[in-house]
Amino acid sequence: MGINTDSGPESFSEAHLDHGLTAEAKALLINIGSADIDPSLLPTRFRTTATAGPGAGGSSFFLRSGDHRVRLSIKPESSLKIIPWKEGVAVQKGGRIIAYGQLDLPLCHCPEQAYITVSERCIFDCKFCPVPRLDGRVKTIDEITTLVEAARNQGPVRAISLTSGVAESPEKEAEYMVRVVRHLAARFDVPIGVSIYPTETSSQDLKDAGASEIKYNVETLDRETFRRVCPGLSLEAILAALDEAVGIFGRNHVSSNFILGLGETDACVEEGIETLASIGVIPNLRPISPHPLRNGEIVVERPSPTRLLNLARINKAALERHGLDVRAAKTMCLPCTGCDLTPQRDL
Repeated sequence: MGINTDSGPESFSEAHLDHGLTAEAKALLINIGSADIDPSLLPTRFRTTATAGPGAGGSSFFLRSGDHRVRLSIKPESSLKIIPWKEGVAVQKGGRIIAYGQLDLPLCHCPEQAYITVSERCIFDCKFCPVPRLDGRVKTIDEITTLVEAARNQGPVRAISLTSGVAESPEKEAEYMVRVVRHLAARFDVPIGVSIYPTETSSQDLKDAGASEIKYNVETLDRETFRRVCPGLSLEAILAALDEAVGIFGRNHVSSNFILGLGETDACVEEGIETLASIGVIPNLRPISPHPLRNGEIVVERPSPTRLLNLARINKAALERHGLDVRAAKTMCLPCTGCDLTPQRDL
């Protein structure tokens, strides 16, 4: 059971609360993307602040119900409100409860993982991403190790996930990431996932250093949109690197973010899903998060609940047609599921 995403939450009743966080309810929450929560309900350790990607700089929290999880930004003006509910909390919209669960503890950026941004700066200027405007820093290996250890002190760390901007050049970034992975692999017996901009040797180098999984983000497979929003990047180089990475890391251990909301058509997304899945790459459909630091540079539209559900179902069908399984992924976004409607996990 679930809510009718076309008619809105007014059609929702407590009969739909059997599963706490259905795919339909999660699609609505992702579409809105934020919630108002009383600080008394949210201890400081349950808050997390993103340092990479379109959501960088914002504070958020995770809600979990059974095997399902969603991340919501903290915004007092949001149409969603978090209220106490039984042993946990519920999400309320327009006076009606539309989902419930418990707050999920982010060990380091997300639950069950130490998810760390290595370089919080980038020489590239992707128009949807605030990182080039934030002038962040590059973490030292000692700092990264300390973050992993701190996460482990809070709860079981099932994976280490590393993402990064490009502080100087893709080659130098990859070389530094290899050093980081080698250091961590020697100290922590958990899978390590890496998301960077690829180089000619990054996949093999990272695999040799001890990485278990890799993510190279295509961002969009609408070529014209890619040229406009990702100046200086090469879509063909990313696709070639993904193809090669499958041979190195194996099927189900290579993924790629495909952003929704840059003006692409559903037909473009479906074609892009097929392009990636056919070479053994798991597409991760990521709803765009508009950022105030990019106001006036790009027009984006957060995908509707109906669109999220439809495209997730198309993605699921493609994954199963090509024998791919999201549930085999151990690191980064696919096991977290907080920001996306994830096929084979959420529906």
